[in-house]
Amino acid sequence: MENTKMKAIKIEHSCKVEDLVPRLVDKPTIKPGYVLINVKAFGVNESEVTSRKGESDGDFSYPRILGIEGTGVVAEVNDDSSFKVGQKVATMMGGLGRAIDGTYAEYTLVKEENVIPIETQLDWETVGALPEMLQTAYGSLNEGLQLKKDDVLLIRGGTSTVGLMAGVIAKDLGVTVIATSRNPKKIDTLKKYGVDYPLLDDQEFEKNVKKITPAGVDKVLELVGLDTLFQDMSFLKKGGYACFTGALGGKWTIDNFSPFMIPTGVYLTSYAGEASDLPADVFDSVLKKIEIHEISVPIAKAYHGLEEASLAQSDLESGKASGKRVVVL
Repeated sequence: MENTKMKAIKIEHSCKVEDLVPRLVDKPTIKPGYVLINVKAFGVNESEVTSRKGESDGDFSYPRILGIEGTGVVAEVNDDSSFKVGQKVATMMGGLGRAIDGTYAEYTLVKEENVIPIETQLDWETVGALPEMLQTAYGSLNEGLQLKKDDVLLIRGGTSTVGLMAGVIAKDLGVTVIATSRNPKKIDTLKKYGVDYPLLDDQEFEKNVKKITPAGVDKVLELVGLDTLFQDMSFLKKGGYACFTGALGGKWTIDNFSPFMIPTGVYLTSYAGEASDLPADVFDSVLKKIEIHEISVPIAKAYHGLEEASLAQSDLESGKASGKRVVVL
């Protein structure tokens, strides 16, 4: 008889990190337009910590299996599916772990449109670190900033997972990268991932940016938030773009906003995209470059088994190490 149960971390209400304990729940049943994935690894994200604490936006509801991204193997498909059982895939966003059950589980049921086929021999730890981090970084640079070779890019919040991944992608494209950290101990991390100008975000920051590039920067990726956004736009050359993607500082809205706060001749955009913004061929090309050591993946630590998801969230909250935290099942 087929096993209809699986292990998952399902929470009924806001809770402490130590309450993230696996338990037996019903395994999802396939339905039209969906793919059932046997989860092999998932990255742990700030938004899941927020959801666990009960501080998420209205699109999140309890009870919920957490997890906004995952990688694994197709376990079951519909007859008309473009996917095959046994195929390696990645998934992220699309309400996963927020409006629908996510990836802190042995199996997850996902809309086909939010599933990306992948081909790789890399270990699940490496592959599992990528989906959300790569999609957000690539989407911000490509869709948001239209980044191109020889641009000068400023990444504000450079030691975040998206910041590090964006730096790696930009350098691979032939871009000059300036990236920031508020922690002097993390400047070496920026150097490790190839940032041309790692800068401490302190009182000398503005002077140091202007010393590096007196004519200004072409593009800004804003990951810190609204407290720094308008300063960052002041660094832009005429025709430059600033893309607001994240708010590590926690401030997502601004009171008494006026369009005249945007400097004349520069452009402000945002990015909050979906899986469809990361084409399968782009994902595969990144995987191939990782395989031949052309680019590196910023991983802080791997954890093993659902039982260690609580430790992964706890370590993420500590903020002690830069890079992605990955749970491998």
